[in-house]
Amino acid sequence: MVSLEDAVTARYETGGNRFEILIDPKAAQSYREGDEIDWEEAIAADGVWADSAKGDRAPDILVNDAFGTTELIEIYKKILTEGTIQLTAQQRNEMVDQKKKQIVAHIVANAMNPQTGGPHPPQRIENAIDEARFSVDPMEAIEKQVEKLIKLIKPLIPISFEKIRVAVKIRAIHVGKCYGQISSLSNIESEEYQKDGSWIGILEMPAASFVKLEDVLGSLTKGTAETKML
Repeated sequence: MVSLEDAVTARYETGGNRFEILIDPKAAQSYREGDEIDWEEAIAADGVWADSAKGDRAPDILVNDAFGTTELIEIYKKILTEGTIQLTAQQRNEMVDQKKKQIVAHIVANAMNPQTGGPHPPQRIENAIDEARFSVDPMEAIEKQVEKLIKLIKPLIPISFEKIRVAVKIRAIHVGKCYGQISSLSNIESEEYQKDGSWIGILEMPAASFVKLEDVLGSLTKGTAETKML
């Protein structure tokens, strides 16, 4: 269970009443992003509060009227989904910086510069974010923020999220060490092993990752891997 000192307040207001929970900010962020969390570890103090700072519990009758249940985890979920998270300035700044790095990494891995066919350098993406004056939300999912951000930075830099399909053939001796890399860079649509043990796969991947795939496979297979855009 997270300590009270490290917890933040999540607040939901309805019908003139306030309902609060005390929760680990990182767990709240993870839940907002769609991840499962350990509620026993995440919640600093079991129950629902009318005013957590004063130690005032929310009456069960008001809780039931507001949420249609007194099941705590269901209530926690609704408060986190529809309520607000009260972060300190330091917590917010740290989480914004972390989320910004994740957004930049996501764009670098999945987008390309259509003028060069390669990915944009991270610093160029960071500069575009700053120039667009995009406000990073520490609690909103990366994919949702990227969708909003791309609309703002497209007038500033050439950028595309084009997907490509690639055929790959790997000799039997190299399959084991290559498979994990292939899986991390692409979605394997189909695969089959040949009589000689070689592996053939059809991949879908961001166009920006194709050069990296060729480099990785070339290194691991000593240049014997075969790749072809479809």
